[in-house]
Amino acid sequence: MARSAKAGASIVAACSIGYWFYDSAGPERQTADATALQIPDYSMPELGNRMSIVRGDNRFKTLELALKSIGGLETFVKKGDRVLLKVNAAFASAPMLAATTHPDMVTALTRLCLKAGAASVSVTDNPINDPASCFRLTGIEQAARSAGATIVLPQKEFFKPYSLPQAQLIRKWPVLYDPLSRVDKIIGTAPVKDHHRSGASMIMKNWYGLLGGRRNIFHQDIHTIIKELAMMIKPTLVVLDGTTTMMHNGPTGGSLSDLKNTATMIVSTDQVAADACGATLLDKTVADLAFIKKAEAIGLGTADFRSLGPVMESL
Repeated sequence: MARSAKAGASIVAACSIGYWFYDSAGPERQTADATALQIPDYSMPELGNRMSIVRGDNRFKTLELALKSIGGLETFVKKGDRVLLKVNAAFASAPMLAATTHPDMVTALTRLCLKAGAASVSVTDNPINDPASCFRLTGIEQAARSAGATIVLPQKEFFKPYSLPQAQLIRKWPVLYDPLSRVDKIIGTAPVKDHHRSGASMIMKNWYGLLGGRRNIFHQDIHTIIKELAMMIKPTLVVLDGTTTMMHNGPTGGSLSDLKNTATMIVSTDQVAADACGATLLDKTVADLAFIKKAEAIGLGTADFRSLGPVMESL
């Protein structure tokens, strides 16, 4: 009876503690004027829609050829530009698992940006796991620093409350604003992979790493939040790495058996088109990925990537 009484007391105490920490109100809303914050438009519409698709296994060579096919990176990055590479560093996993941006992509893009005359290149993301560990174990940190880029780890003071005009979800939400406010151009680069909720994680889903707070609540309406992220960030250029595609158990994967050698590099000024092309590597159609149709419906790009007349090359 004494042991039962102690056990009962422990249960009551545990429940009381759980109730004490339970947050019935959900994420805390910011009190600052979120509507006053502006995120720049980094796109270059005067250049028109451009896209290239290159087949090959060597990331350095396919990326270089893909960029050359649409005018070269110097068409988009000018002398003195400050460039931000938004990578996917979400998990503390090895590059070979294809859950994150491959370090070779970071190396190549950094070198090409600096060669084009960029004043600086910075690399950022707000990973799910410990940021320092993620950047280190993915190989992104070493690749960036070796090539001459700066790693921007998320700090509390870097986040600002932001409200996206005409958005349902991104309202007074903390966004990794500081690195966005310090650059002239932004290039999004991500791997092609399966995602258990959205169906795929590619370019548009990669902007998720710019959100702070308890952003996992947005998984309840995943396709809408991806659409809104594409509304929020208008990139200069996007690079979708389909050299190796995670076909199953995304977004984390964890086994080489989840991967398929798809040997494709996709570069475009249209992030919707890039994701639509990436979907084919996952053996999926636009109809399978509602976020692509949602983004297209409000004019963020085209799901018919072939209508852009992409330059097709092979190594």
